[in-house]
Amino acid sequence: MKHLLIPVLLVILVTVEASANFNLPPLPPREEFGNILIDRTSEANGQQPVNFSHWLHRTKFTCRVCHGELDFLMKRNATEITERGNRSGKFCGACHNGKIAFRHNGNCDKCHNGEVGYSNKRFDDFMLKTSLPMTMAGNGVNWSAGISSGAIKPQTYIKKKSQDMNFEKELLLEAEMSIIPPAIFPHKAHAAWLDCDNCHPDLFNIKKKGTHFSMAEIMKGNYCGVCHLSVAFPMDECKRCHPGMRE
Repeated sequence: MKHLLIPVLLVILVTVEASANFNLPPLPPREEFGNILIDRTSEANGQQPVNFSHWLHRTKFTCRVCHGELDFLMKRNATEITERGNRSGKFCGACHNGKIAFRHNGNCDKCHNGEVGYSNKRFDDFMLKTSLPMTMAGNGVNWSAGISSGAIKPQTYIKKKSQDMNFEKELLLEAEMSIIPPAIFPHKAHAAWLDCDNCHPDLFNIKKKGTHFSMAEIMKGNYCGVCHLSVAFPMDECKRCHPGMRE
């Protein structure tokens, strides 16, 4: 019995040590998980930064709409969004035109308010009115299960019809340490939200075993960390990726 406990204890010790070494970022309140302030040019032009709530938008649109069709880069403040561009139907203006969502005229403080928790008051009401599958991670919503169960049906495009991807291959990703079970990457769950070019080739080389990455790199915001540090379920829920890990 003593010998059987040794591997389990090693996994626990390594997991605890890894968490300490990787400096997992503190998580915000669940209603603010995924919220960001966009301030590439706002304050420089005498405006408050723009608040953006991922949970609020992903109930209506998949990630590919903004990070594909509308050309928003994945990194915050990397995209130059201008009022002129918005008014001509680019970026936020593709929806905020008075037809799909409220338009800019007279509604400046709905976006330019500098409050990362501006949409907080809507979160509890949203949770009460929906039947989304729950989880303990992030903002408490299992978004992948929600889309596969039909609890939400976000649009996959606004103007340019995109082709749904039905790629279901799962990848087995061996861990750096032999006592840590492999990570499982499900293409199906990701393809429901993203296009292939969101990940390939910039984040992951599409050639077999062409990309070598580590948890240390992920924790810097690279590879999986592009999404799984601030928008998709956070990195502290180890079993979601490494299902073989014991509690």
